[in-house]
Amino acid sequence: MTVLAGTAASAGTAQGRARLIHGPDEFGLFQAGDVLVCRTTDPAWTPLFGLASAVVTETGGMLSHAAIVAREFGIPAVLGVRDALALLADGGAIAVDGARGTVTLMDA
Repeated sequence: MTVLAGTAASAGTAQGRARLIHGPDEFGLFQAGDVLVCRTTDPAWTPLFGLASAVVTETGGMLSHAAIVAREFGIPAVLGVRDALALLADGGAIAVDGARGTVTLMDA
């Protein structure tokens, strides 16, 4: 089992399919229950938080946009996961623990 570590930014746990989103032109690929995996977020990304079961970013910390919005929506977030876009497979099953700051690959 592969476990990636980052900053615990919004408590809670969730499992879902990793959806790797590189920019706004890919927002249409995102479906309810997916785990949002991206480099970073800004206010344009906020609508995805209403669909996401959890958020994983490659950058950011406790005061970043992703952390604040994830806490507002009550979904787990692990931020600053180095190389998340390269290490996670689009559509792969993952478990996110926003209190521990871990992302576990379930398919591995």
